[in-house]
Amino acid sequence: MEKRIGIRDENKYKMERRVAITPDHAQKIIHDYGIEIDVLHSKKRVFTDDEYANAGCQIVHNLDETPIIFGVKEIPVSDLRQNKVYVFFSHVVKGQKYNMPMLQKMIDLHCNLIDYEKITDEHNRRLIFFGRHAVLAGMINTLWAFGLRLQHLGIANPFETLRQTYTYSSLEEAENVLKKIGENIQTQGLPKELTPLTVGVTGYGNVSKGAQHILDLLPTTKITPEQLLNLSKQDIFSNKTIYKVVFKEEHISKRKDGGKFILQDFFDKPELFEGTFSQYIEHLTILAHCSYWDDRYDRLVTKQNIRELHSSNKQKLQVIGDISCDPNGGIEATHTGTEIDDPIFVYDPVNDKHSFGYQGDGVLIMAVDILPSELPNEASISFADALMPFIEPIAACDFNTNFENIALPKPIKKALILLNGELTPNYQYLKKYL
Repeated sequence: MEKRIGIRDENKYKMERRVAITPDHAQKIIHDYGIEIDVLHSKKRVFTDDEYANAGCQIVHNLDETPIIFGVKEIPVSDLRQNKVYVFFSHVVKGQKYNMPMLQKMIDLHCNLIDYEKITDEHNRRLIFFGRHAVLAGMINTLWAFGLRLQHLGIANPFETLRQTYTYSSLEEAENVLKKIGENIQTQGLPKELTPLTVGVTGYGNVSKGAQHILDLLPTTKITPEQLLNLSKQDIFSNKTIYKVVFKEEHISKRKDGGKFILQDFFDKPELFEGTFSQYIEHLTILAHCSYWDDRYDRLVTKQNIRELHSSNKQKLQVIGDISCDPNGGIEATHTGTEIDDPIFVYDPVNDKHSFGYQGDGVLIMAVDILPSELPNEASISFADALMPFIEPIAACDFNTNFENIALPKPIKKALILLNGELTPNYQYLKKYL
């Protein structure tokens, strides 16, 4: 059986430059497994056509004859072809309305769909993701946006030297700039208008840890949410440090009946809880939203919260880095995911309007939804490393069989949403969204 796969050119966003398989990984796949690789011609991909050709790939102008296609983001309906095996982030598992036409078209074309997001181990932990590079880029962007916002407000600040992540040639280059900003803060101190400078980070998983990694390139002092509430009332805070606060579930929610907070109850019975995060908002300068949220829970920051801050003249909060980027989700004012070349907007709570850029009245929000593509080289290498063990089994698989007998590794079988145009058992629920 011929084993042949393809690598598509990402065309959902103008500045999407990532790939699922790099030239180095492609060379190993060809050499170790005898798999042929077709690479769709691209002028913008982070790795050039020549690099893939030198690795032994075939550069093609369409993938019509390629049976298995690896991508990153959603595929436009017009690009889908009959009977293909597609592997990409489909963003359909929550019944996302904007992607239902794509899913329906794949059903009509008898396609197979494997979604990276659902490739998990026996404990349902994701095995393949861009998460780390997303949050690193997102936190750098948040601090860059903060510098721009302060400039608009007429406040000279050390973050003015920071640029948007994608403008750096590497993560290391951006980190070196941040370290110099940190040295400036330690020697010169922060402007009086900014102190105490407080940054809140929601969550404590990998996304939160990535945000804290970037923050900790600067001089930071970790305080508790309780200490945050009293910090600005005291005269002991320093202008040569950034106060970092990490929020866990017990800080952002409480039982409605006043009972003891039990984490498992919060996950299993969210209707018993109500949000309490609003008490902290007026004490934060920057908020990095790095935690999971769905509509079973109260929002972290509502438009009403921002409106009340604005009307009471207590608006210390200048920037929200919505790194989780869930439009109309945990941060209600995030009305849309933004693109790399237009990444930030200001939410005006008085008029309930959004204006792109860093000027205007309100709170600035950074909500780029393809953050890893701001570090496309490092992100693609890390992603391909995780994907490598599964490429040969996918390439060797006979998809013309039933679900029970299909020869795929268990993590991949769990992520198989469509088999020959039919929703597999775990994804039958998606019918109600089509």
